Amino acid sequence: MAEPRHSLGDWFARGGIALAFVVFGWEKFPADSMWPKFFQDVGLGQWFRYFTGVVEILGGVLVLIPRTAAAGLALLAVTMASAALILIFVLGRPGDAVFSGAFFLGLSAFCWTRQNR
Repeated sequence: MAEPRHSLGDWFARGGIALAFVVFGWEKFPADSMWPKFFQDVGLGQWFRYFTGVVEILGGVLVLIPRTAAAGLALLAVTMASAALILIFVLGRPGDAVFSGAFFLGLSAFCWTRQNR
């Protein structure tokens, strides 16, 4: 028998994901953080740092709302896949892509299991 879609475990998991990505997104904004240098190395300009921060915060908020959780999870999964690809192919740091790659896999798996209940 399938679990109810909005079980307590689902809420806790979505809450943890939301909290993490709101924090990750918020960290992109201060000028004295590590992120300005990172995004300078990426080569797309600081607008991309702000855009990424907004996308992560938006994805975190969408994950909290039951009707938009799948869209939020998909948005965050694509963001993490993009981060892994940038680390590997643009910055040449494949070892650093493990974290974002793991987030991509975890978010994708969680989204898939929620859709198949």
